[in-house]
Amino acid sequence: MSSRATAVVSEITEGRRTRIRGYHKPNLYVPLVCDRKVDGPGRRRRERGVLRLTMVMPLSYLVGGVVAFLLGFLVLIRSRDEKKKKPANAGVPAEISKAGGGGGGGENGSADDGVDVIVVGAGVAGSALAYTLGKDGRQVHVIERDLTEPDRIVGELLQPGGYLKLVELGLEDCVEEIDAQHVFGYALFKGGQNTKLSYPLEKYGSHVAGRGFHNGRFIQRMREKAASLPNVRMEEGTVTSLLEENGIVKGVIYKSKAGNEMKAFAPLTIVCDGCFSNLRRALCYPKVDIPSSFVGLILENCKLPFSNHGHVVLADPSPILFYPISSTEVRCLVDVPGGKVPSLVNGEMANYLKTVVVPQIPSQLHDVFIEAVDKGKIRTMPNRSMPAAPLPTPGALLMGDAFNMRHPLTGGGMTVALSDIVVLHNLLKPLRDLHDASSLCKYLESFYTLRKPVASTINTLAGALYKVFSSSPDQARNEMRQACFDYLSLGGTCSTGPVALLSGLNPRPLSLVVHFFAVAIFGVGRLLFPFPSPKRVWIGARLIASACEIILPIIKAEGFRQMFFPATVPAYYRAPPTN
Repeated sequence: MSSRATAVVSEITEGRRTRIRGYHKPNLYVPLVCDRKVDGPGRRRRERGVLRLTMVMPLSYLVGGVVAFLLGFLVLIRSRDEKKKKPANAGVPAEISKAGGGGGGGENGSADDGVDVIVVGAGVAGSALAYTLGKDGRQVHVIERDLTEPDRIVGELLQPGGYLKLVELGLEDCVEEIDAQHVFGYALFKGGQNTKLSYPLEKYGSHVAGRGFHNGRFIQRMREKAASLPNVRMEEGTVTSLLEENGIVKGVIYKSKAGNEMKAFAPLTIVCDGCFSNLRRALCYPKVDIPSSFVGLILENCKLPFSNHGHVVLADPSPILFYPISSTEVRCLVDVPGGKVPSLVNGEMANYLKTVVVPQIPSQLHDVFIEAVDKGKIRTMPNRSMPAAPLPTPGALLMGDAFNMRHPLTGGGMTVALSDIVVLHNLLKPLRDLHDASSLCKYLESFYTLRKPVASTINTLAGALYKVFSSSPDQARNEMRQACFDYLSLGGTCSTGPVALLSGLNPRPLSLVVHFFAVAIFGVGRLLFPFPSPKRVWIGARLIASACEIILPIIKAEGFRQMFFPATVPAYYRAPPTN
């Protein structure tokens, strides 16, 4: 053995291993301690040198292993103590935990031992629901496809009734610090005339009003609030299907952010995955209608004719909306009827907006509107309508736009969703155990009736107003349109009544029907006064018939009995199941 090899072996034997790094097996040292040119007896010396190495190294591994085990045990105890002190989502940017692999770890893993509720989707409905249930002490697992800030052209106007629901849920601070604008009513424009309609807010505090904001900012604030609770877990993942066993939903299958297929289990799964829901078919009878599309633009540094008001232009062929979404921005939504919109690529859309829309909007908005068109930041979105037609399923519930949609003309979608959460929260609050899926499903059938006053009022008004505010080749329909504008312009109960319905402050279906047919009768009176001719009588009769054709199908879809006589529905009186 060479003198260099002898020195190395001596160092290792004495425990000074710092000069040799990176070894994994004893034979890695053989080239260092052996002179390959030595033959014969030297081989035995070489082998004895290696033997000395192999005897020393297992001993060092053993000592190191014991030390590492003790240190690891101490670290584990310390980390568990820290987890008890910290919120579940602490240290994550924007207070949102984007877990990549779920609670179970690897592919085909499982998660959520001890979870009470799985919420699919973290939009307005999902985030608000997660916070509300979490505040009650329930363990909530939220799975959202994309936890980055959304960028949408709808869901930007919250009615005063919706704000009151935020207050009821403890989420009113979510409209703070996002540059949200107070909205105190509407202004209507038609044929050079205009009228201002104010919300009836006299009996409420000064903070109660509508709010206009960027949808994404609002949603992020609610996600942060939900994720701030230690018992609410936010995870980024795509739910692909519901886990069902013997007709009972046990949880969901989803792909984590890392791409692993995971399973999550809970006694109750609430699906809030929005208007593009891929799970609704298992939980309802979807009948989606797309009557039109919105073309969205943002007007910058724009001053509206009536500050802090939404503006509705009764244009041809359908309404145009303006409302503030920040201190410097106004959202414009141009309704385009039918399933096809002008092309954005070949300039057809820009031409349509400049030649058809501009001449019909208030003159002070012309320049800033054209400037917005020239910037080219034009977005489109189909307007969906879908009546609630639930398929009661043990272990699961459908909410938000996945469950019920209406035309966004009246900006009532968020108000309905938040109202539904209040109803569901009140139903679930007495229950501590959600594991009896069949009894819970039967009990929650009352949810579909209890939600009707708010939901059916806003849904019916949205569908009816869109048809009334849109132009038509039928003279009777156009008379109805003019009658509606004139009726609202009368002031008093004729304006405050409909606006209270629109705002969600007075969710009474019967009041809606009374005002709707009052508009029709008012229109007939205009036609017949002062001299009723046979032609005018005929148009008046068609106007009444047209009014019935507009509202009766909507009422039928909402459910006549649930809408007007909810107390006669057996589910209205369901008592909580005994745990």
